[in-house]
Amino acid sequence: MNNADNTVWNGASRRIKMFEVGTRDGLQAEAAFVPTEDKIALVNALSRAGMAKIEVTAFVSPKAIPALSDAEIVLREIERVPGVVYSALVPNVRGAERAIDAQANEMNLVMSASESHNLANLRMTREQSLRGLAEVAALARQAGVAVNVSLSCSFGCPIEGDVAESDVFAWCGRFIDEIGATGITLCDTTGMAYPGQVARMVREFIARWPATDLTLHFHNTRGMGLANVLASIDAGARCFDASIGGIGGCPYAPGASGNVCSEDIAHALELMGYDTGIDMQALTAAARRLPALIGHDTPSQIAKAGRRLDLHPAPADFEATRARALAREH
Repeated sequence: MNNADNTVWNGASRRIKMFEVGTRDGLQAEAAFVPTEDKIALVNALSRAGMAKIEVTAFVSPKAIPALSDAEIVLREIERVPGVVYSALVPNVRGAERAIDAQANEMNLVMSASESHNLANLRMTREQSLRGLAEVAALARQAGVAVNVSLSCSFGCPIEGDVAESDVFAWCGRFIDEIGATGITLCDTTGMAYPGQVARMVREFIARWPATDLTLHFHNTRGMGLANVLASIDAGARCFDASIGGIGGCPYAPGASGNVCSEDIAHALELMGYDTGIDMQALTAAARRLPALIGHDTPSQIAKAGRRLDLHPAPADFEATRARALAREH
């Protein structure tokens, strides 16, 4: 989707695209290894539930992230639903080669808007990261694979605090102009974003780069995930990352909840009249199977409580209670 086609928000277009990141961003943080066949089944379920894009896995060192050591097998063996983009996180040229071989539709490249976070997380300066991303992007272009860049800490850094918005946009410009990124994801890595900030930055991004796809990636660390999504929509954003079950997180926000929850966000947007393309019954069913795969409960509210009109049977003594109540009227 191109933001140039969606800068006017007059109620005529209510389409919101949801991008699933739980199979990468979520599972990589889990202590339990989810079996390969279960990962494949989960991706297939998310495809059938109507996700517009799925970040299936990451082509990183198996020693660094053993939870995703089966990246090639998963990406090769999933069922490809027409229209769904199958993306993979790629940190370097070797990872790009593996992603191309496994037929990724898109490479997601990551660096931080904050120098401190980039050094702590990636062990490189931002300039060093950019040079590495440029090499990956060149290889992706040769293979005809789309490139998205996810900019961590776009709304604040857990080490430095506020990150200047001018710095965020300067890096976005370099990704677009220097390495040819066709999409940018502004990431709220540790849940520091707030609605006013989000709305301002979305408007500024769209004004500067109307032809570049913009995605927002929020965490619910401080309970503002849905508020930030709604503020972004009001400002013109149409694409959002989310994670099934709300799994995922960051080592710099210990104990905090993870990404905004796919089924919770989709449920809220559906009730507000937005078209997410999501089959809520299918997505909720997938979310309810997740705890058994990862060995613990998830933050998902919809998986626990059900959708708004998922009704419950009356109590066993309901008819007797009704009869007694009616008898008292006579």
